[in-house]
Amino acid sequence: MDADFWLQRWNQGQTGFHQARVMPLLEKHWPALALPVGSQVFVPLAGKSLDMPWLAAQGHRVLGIELSPLAVQQFFTEHGLQPQVHESRYGVHHVAGNIELICGDVFALDANALAGCAAVYDRAALIALPEPMRERYVSQVYGAMPAGAQGLLITLEYPQAQKAGPPFSVVPIEVDALFADRWQVDALERRDILSYEPRFAAAGVTSLETAVYRLQRDL
Repeated sequence: MDADFWLQRWNQGQTGFHQARVMPLLEKHWPALALPVGSQVFVPLAGKSLDMPWLAAQGHRVLGIELSPLAVQQFFTEHGLQPQVHESRYGVHHVAGNIELICGDVFALDANALAGCAAVYDRAALIALPEPMRERYVSQVYGAMPAGAQGLLITLEYPQAQKAGPPFSVVPIEVDALFADRWQVDALERRDILSYEPRFAAAGVTSLETAVYRLQRDL
């Protein structure tokens, strides 16, 4: 699963992963992080998520990264924003108000790029990647987050043999293994959502749950 896969999905309008509302689990659990106003929040594989304006409305500075130029363009157009644009080694930066969205590869980010981030919000990044890429992603990208950073991670759990990803099933034992070296992981909630996801039921999936984790990077 390479960059062309995701670029093609956006170019062909195959964006069923995009939600037309703010994620309710974000609204419910984000206050538990108790971040100070003005804190910067990193949103990987951001797409044109409505969660970014919601985070900005909470008083945070948002730093997102998205591979698709079309997704970035649509985000600012749909919100009536005229971003200031500049380039760096990380990609093309689009800045409007408290939101900065980089059009680039998440794997190009390093500790310098993420040094100012107090937290990460991961709703659709980890579950978008196949298993070998998940290991690289957590090691490299989460590994570049500063000491003491927090996070809110949302995953899906279903019998992977019943449906090909993405999104992929990421079970608790894998979450614990991925983050064990540098992060404390606390499970906050698990919900049965199969009745709300007809495309999974239509594919023959017999169980589907979403899980929410709070992350805390070691000092």
